[in-house]
Amino acid sequence: MAKANWAIDPTHSEIGFKVKHMMFTNVSGKFDSFSADIQNEETQFETSEIRFSAEVKSINTGNSDRDNHLRSADFFDTDTFGTLTFKSTSITKVNEGQYEIKGDLTIKDVTQNISLGAEYSGLMKDPWGNTRIGLSLNGSINRKDFGLTWNAALETGGVLVGEDIKLSADVQFVKQ
Repeated sequence: MAKANWAIDPTHSEIGFKVKHMMFTNVSGKFDSFSADIQNEETQFETSEIRFSAEVKSINTGNSDRDNHLRSADFFDTDTFGTLTFKSTSITKVNEGQYEIKGDLTIKDVTQNISLGAEYSGLMKDPWGNTRIGLSLNGSINRKDFGLTWNAALETGGVLVGEDIKLSADVQFVKQ
């Protein structure tokens, strides 16, 4: 089989997350600056090697005060740790179009193996003749596992920021 290289189409992709605020509502955010690529045997998604990185300074929750706090040493410390990365280690087919992607996520120089659920769309030609694939990814991590430990206690009990972070990505890749 021929090897294929795929580059992310950032204009048709979004990398996001959600976290509980005050233990009862979700705050959403995303990264505005990221890159990703896939190398695989063209028709075999299970053979893919997926690499992803995001510029942490590009974090965007729609609130500049919160974004600046997330960039500070309390959280991501973007002056020291400017990039987060993911590299797949295995891809397993679960059902038709459904996969489990395992890989190493690195945040603040801490690497943990995580698992993501993936919905793979297969190959598709766009109107300009480019071959594309689409993925929807979901998973969760505990932020404390990556050294993101800042929090504040609430008067009524509980904490300001939840530990579990829900990860989501809807991405398109273009064959190179």
